[in-house]
Amino acid sequence: MTNVTEPAALGGPSRPTDRHGRRRLALILVAVLAVIAVVLTGGALAYAKQFEGRALPGTSVLGQDVAGQTPEEIAALVAQQGEGVTVSVTAGDEQLEVGLADLGVSVDADATAAAAVDRDDSFTGVLSSTWSGEHSVDPVVAVDEKTVTDFAEGLIPEELATPVDAEVTFDEEAQAWEAVPGRSGQGLDPQTLVDAVSAHAPALEDFSVEQPIEEIAPAITTEEAEETVGSIATLLEQPMEITGADGEAHEVSAERRNDWISVAPDESGQALAISVDEDAVREWVSARADKDTVEPKDGIEQVDEEGEVVKVVAEKKDGLEITNSDTVADDLIAALKGVTPLEAAFETKTLESEVEQIDAPKPEEEDEEKTEDEKATEDDKTSEEEKESEDEKAEEEPAKPTGEKWIDVDLTNKTVTAYVGDTPVWGPRAMVDGKEGNETVTGSYEIYLTYEVQDMTNEAYYPEGHPKYYLTEDVPWVQYFHQGYGFHGAPWRSSFGYSGSHGCINLPVSDAKWLYDWAGIGTRTEVHY
Repeated sequence: MTNVTEPAALGGPSRPTDRHGRRRLALILVAVLAVIAVVLTGGALAYAKQFEGRALPGTSVLGQDVAGQTPEEIAALVAQQGEGVTVSVTAGDEQLEVGLADLGVSVDADATAAAAVDRDDSFTGVLSSTWSGEHSVDPVVAVDEKTVTDFAEGLIPEELATPVDAEVTFDEEAQAWEAVPGRSGQGLDPQTLVDAVSAHAPALEDFSVEQPIEEIAPAITTEEAEETVGSIATLLEQPMEITGADGEAHEVSAERRNDWISVAPDESGQALAISVDEDAVREWVSARADKDTVEPKDGIEQVDEEGEVVKVVAEKKDGLEITNSDTVADDLIAALKGVTPLEAAFETKTLESEVEQIDAPKPEEEDEEKTEDEKATEDDKTSEEEKESEDEKAEEEPAKPTGEKWIDVDLTNKTVTAYVGDTPVWGPRAMVDGKEGNETVTGSYEIYLTYEVQDMTNEAYYPEGHPKYYLTEDVPWVQYFHQGYGFHGAPWRSSFGYSGSHGCINLPVSDAKWLYDWAGIGTRTEVHY
């Protein structure tokens, strides 16, 4: 028997059948892989969906994994952690445990949570964060340095004195400047606590700080205050004067300078500074200049019909004007600030005066010497006629005077005349001047005090009961031009034109009122024989 191998066994005719089987197997494999891909893709999408609006994988805050947590959950975690932090502060022998808020630390939990979830939460972003590793987010923390500084300064025990700067004061009773000693105290440098809080607070973990308390010297020492007192003494010893317009010196006394200077810390607070009250200095210099200023006073002369001078009522006086008071004030201020002597002088300018000429009163012809009683009787008869005549003349020829308003008191003729410039506007009016022993003063004056009515007495000189004592009540229309000398109405008199008063110029009540209404404070008054 012969063993014959079939061709089919050698694989010849059967090859087409094997290729078909392998193709079918490949299709099955692709189908399986497709199913697996669909399953995996759906899972990945579902995985990514759960991190939408939440912290992605790998995110950590304060060392804790917060993946998948909402902003609210992360904010609550941060806030709770911040509230639980305790800071131990040691200052000297005292130790305090405080929270972050006491040290001016604020934790923004919401901002921290926002930073934790602020990542790409798309499908690819989630897959990327899953494979990229851990993403750590630091808490958002702010430190108010002023609050930390205030806290640090409050650590100094009350029983430990703070530094006190030395001062310079003026003793009014002793009229002397003196140094008030300074003293050292206990203090600290708050920057130590500021730096420690700024460094440790962001971790939101308990920490400890040692704040040293040490002795601190005053910013302004006693030696500096004593040196300032010495400078003031030098300032007060320096000669300072201003030569006036009349050649006399206005001394700037040490007492005056004391009123102008003051001592206080400078802007830095680290040294004492001497200050000068410049406004007060300028006011004083201006007052001295005003005192030296001389107002020009025009002269007054009486002339006759030919223009010849028959009497000088008032001599003319040129005036002086100070022209450099501001410069003198500047020099004085500079001397006070520079601790140097002062030699200054007022410079002047002459103010020319003029001479006004007025008509001399015409002498009245009399047949014989009249007694006072005769004059009084005559005055009574003619006073009303004279007034009517003068009033009529005024109406016919109204005066248009110009110039200075002034009053002429003629003690020779016993008259009072009101002038404006060289034009008589009222008078001459008869008056009664001071009798022998009580003569009316002569000179150039100004009205300085007025009363509509006043009780007059010489009780200051003669007590009640003395033969010379008098008291006159309700004296009307009073105008004083020098001390106790003045114009006033005299209702007790029936005649005028003689000497008989205690020194005042007595006028009829109506005349006194006219002069009171017309003149007033400051009106120039020339009293002469």
